[in-house]
Amino acid sequence: MLYGRAGETGQIDRLLSQAHDGRSAAVVVRGEAGIGKSALLDYAAGAAGTGMRVLRVIGVEAESDLPFAGLSLLLSRVADRIGRLPGRQAHALRGALGLEDSPAADRFLTGLALLTFLGDLAEERPLLVLVDDAHWLDQASADALLFAARRLGAEGVVLLFAARDVHAPPFPAPGIAELRLAGLDGAAAAELLAEHAGDLPRYAREQIMEEARGNPLAFRELPAAQREGQIAEYLGAMPDHARIQRTFADRIAVLPEPTRMALLVAAAEGTGDLTAVVAAAGRLGAGVDDLEPAERKDLVRLVDGRLAFRHPLIRAAAYQSAPIGRRLAAHRALADALPCVGNIDRRAWHLAAATSKPDEYVASVLEQTAEFARARGGYAAVAAAYDRAAQLSTETPHRVRRLALAARAAADAGQVRRAAEFATQAGPHVTEPLMKAELAQVRAFDTYVRRLPKTAHTLLVDAALGVIEAAPAKAAFMLFDAMGVIWATGDAAATRETAARIGGLRLSRHPEAGPFIDAALAMSHLVAGDPAAGMPALRTLMEDGNELLGGLALLERACAEEWAVLTGDLAVADDLSTALVAECREQGAIGVLPESLRDLARIQLFQGRHHDARATATETLRMAEDTDQIHYADDARGILAHLAATEGDEDTTRRLAAEVRERGNSASEVWTASALALLDLGLGRHEDALRRREELGADVALHSIAGLYTLPDHVEAAARLGRPERAAAALDRFEAWAKAAGVAWAEAVSLRCRALLAPDEEAGRLYARAVEIHHGCGRPFERARTELLYGEWLRRSGHRSGARRPLRTALEIFERLGAAPWAERARGELRATGETRPARDSQDAADLLGRLTPQELQVVRLAATGMTNRDIGAQLFLSPRTVGYHLYNAYPKLGVSSRGELASLATEPEPQPA
Repeated sequence: MLYGRAGETGQIDRLLSQAHDGRSAAVVVRGEAGIGKSALLDYAAGAAGTGMRVLRVIGVEAESDLPFAGLSLLLSRVADRIGRLPGRQAHALRGALGLEDSPAADRFLTGLALLTFLGDLAEERPLLVLVDDAHWLDQASADALLFAARRLGAEGVVLLFAARDVHAPPFPAPGIAELRLAGLDGAAAAELLAEHAGDLPRYAREQIMEEARGNPLAFRELPAAQREGQIAEYLGAMPDHARIQRTFADRIAVLPEPTRMALLVAAAEGTGDLTAVVAAAGRLGAGVDDLEPAERKDLVRLVDGRLAFRHPLIRAAAYQSAPIGRRLAAHRALADALPCVGNIDRRAWHLAAATSKPDEYVASVLEQTAEFARARGGYAAVAAAYDRAAQLSTETPHRVRRLALAARAAADAGQVRRAAEFATQAGPHVTEPLMKAELAQVRAFDTYVRRLPKTAHTLLVDAALGVIEAAPAKAAFMLFDAMGVIWATGDAAATRETAARIGGLRLSRHPEAGPFIDAALAMSHLVAGDPAAGMPALRTLMEDGNELLGGLALLERACAEEWAVLTGDLAVADDLSTALVAECREQGAIGVLPESLRDLARIQLFQGRHHDARATATETLRMAEDTDQIHYADDARGILAHLAATEGDEDTTRRLAAEVRERGNSASEVWTASALALLDLGLGRHEDALRRREELGADVALHSIAGLYTLPDHVEAAARLGRPERAAAALDRFEAWAKAAGVAWAEAVSLRCRALLAPDEEAGRLYARAVEIHHGCGRPFERARTELLYGEWLRRSGHRSGARRPLRTALEIFERLGAAPWAERARGELRATGETRPARDSQDAADLLGRLTPQELQVVRLAATGMTNRDIGAQLFLSPRTVGYHLYNAYPKLGVSSRGELASLATEPEPQPA
């Protein structure tokens, strides 16, 4: 019986009830050791009854370095059903569990496969998944389970984790609800004490009540210590978990020697494999019968054929109270015994635990298990195995090679800081050029993420120069990447210096290296404020370099293609970005997806496809947080802030800007600062808008895409205030770039900016020409702004009837974009011409799409192409049932009743006047 947990059990009951209605949930139950986390999971299992399928697993410390060990135990009884998953997902999940040989998948593809699998199981009846001691899960299993947990929606799955708060490894689970268990209140504590200490005198019960501090396990164990006359040893300032563990250690200490040895072996083994424990204990003079005294004291029990400690603190006490020599002997005995039951990974780690000095044989065994883990996609386990193998290596070359391999694996696992540490240790001793280059890339990415771009730049340049002869194409790409990194800082001196070093190389003559070298030099011209010299080479790489770009690894390709938007050719940028996103989805390359989605969202924003931009940016934010790539999450917030600013949503814009500012991501702050300036401009706060723009500085356009594309806001704010001199630098920068870009929309916006500052006799001609060029060249928001300004100018110049047409056009586009403050300005100008236009109430596709949530919009887009729910789920990393749920909600919003009626909504039309 659970005492004092009515609120917690009520919450569990609600989750289980919702699962029967097809709703899913995930919760992490947190608290100190003994606080009742496992008991709450037991309650959930009992409350589920026969109406739900229950899967349960307990994290095992001894297996925390074995890839997918936890997931294998969780799915052992239902693994035969994996074959029903989509092909790529089935291969990923079966490969992860070691059920088949398959190429290692992206580490998050296994999470997607698990999500689909859990949804499939819940098709038959609701599913309850219980993960106890989640802090001891291996990283691969934790990643997969958490990835799936964040995407649960309409499957009828409840996933409960239990994790210890302190004195255990951390179990971060951002985005998942938490249920934190506190100590029992006085009434519940008294009831529990009465149950376990009713035979003790009053003074003893009062002493236990005070010392237990509301911890349920303490109420159970301290009475036993009192009866054995040991209670005085556990009083005082010792933490609760240490006090309770000490009681267990003392109870173990009085057991017979063979029993203590058998318990030590069981504790060292960790998984409850009775065959392995008995075989190893036999090598140390103990047998299965020697476990009987421990079983009588309720320290261990047999559960489903596995030997289980009643509580993790008992296992810790059995292991930690033993002398180091006996622990080493236990691990050695387990390593000797495990070949009998055929588990290579576990044997390797027990050999490592039994080894206290360098041993090349053990290191080589660990290396074998690392490669086995790599084949299953358990990159964190690969890194751990190579790290330990390096520590045990007897020769420097072997140690360095293993550290380098650990660095590569840690990078693949997303452990950026750890990868860089391995790379730093190995780097000075590596002689092979390509390996040196790869390690430099690992270190550069870490320093870039830690907001040290100049250090990242230096690492990339120095490493690239070292591999020119061995790998010229690799060197050229690294130099281009390095120039991109330094471009974003605006450091003109460093850019010039790097350009001088690159210019002296012969790489430009190499067919696979030349385009990257030319583009790298182009970046230096752009930083120097000379777009005419820089744009041609950058445009050539993006327009004609498909074969070169396609030959890059996905992450390198994402880094290269993000610069396409800098050329101004949004059509080419869109083609490149859309193809890369599709390839990432197809390959399940979820680690690369946030960057490619971020780039696509920017392009959609600039193209005026605001619904799509919001959906893509929202997915970017979610994927970036899932993969711990916070810099891309902040970039997504910047895009969402721009969308909110366009709509006049002041609260959302300011909230997103504050979130970015809190983390100090300077590149993303340019996006949010320019969004705040756009918000002020749209609301008529021209002084505030100009102040924000001037705080950014006109030079921001030399090293920021957001800064470049929003220079016209600076010009308009200054012009509205009658201060043309404060717009001059921004106008010069934008005009020079627009001329070099040679794209129609940039020319039209440039003419608009010039018109804002021109005398009346010239302004009308410039506005008219800008409006003419805008037709059919994209960027509807910028077109509408030009039409609005032209209409305003015509009205002020006395041409009231002539002003109505551009003002109507502006109003219609603004309304279709949802740009409320801009639409209200256009409506007000129309009123001033004598024409009244009510707020628009249209039912066209663009308006209907605006009713959908970002995820509903993505689902509708894909469903309109004829994709099945299962295929859509694989694309968007959702379960098929959640896809169906989104469609069910979207149909009435769109006024349709079937998939066939979605075809007309397959693409978001560019907002144009009727």
